[in-house]
Amino acid sequence: MSKIYKIFRLAEWEAALTDGVFLGSADDLRDGFIHFSTREQVPATIAKYFPDETTLVIAAVNEADCGDLLKWEISRGGASFPHLYAELPLGLIDSTLFVHREEGTAFAWPDEEI
Repeated sequence: MSKIYKIFRLAEWEAALTDGVFLGSADDLRDGFIHFSTREQVPATIAKYFPDETTLVIAAVNEADCGDLLKWEISRGGASFPHLYAELPLGLIDSTLFVHREEGTAFAWPDEEI
């Protein structure tokens, strides 16, 4: 089963925990879907969209659990990205990883699988 990853700012994650569902970030709400990345796309997504964040939460979701509401669409650089056309219930999240980094340092994917 393939995993896809949602990157949360800490405040977004904390709000989702309170609500039990993630309705979307400002970018998600603007675009009409929740943005996900593949494992290989996560570092570039963080570099482009989260350059000033020092704490992020990466949540792993099994692609198949999203059903027909998950669409693979061409986006950045002509690559295919997973987009969820629905809210994200926290029950779909298999695991999370908190990423802490010093300002000005690059993100490095951890050795452990999430």
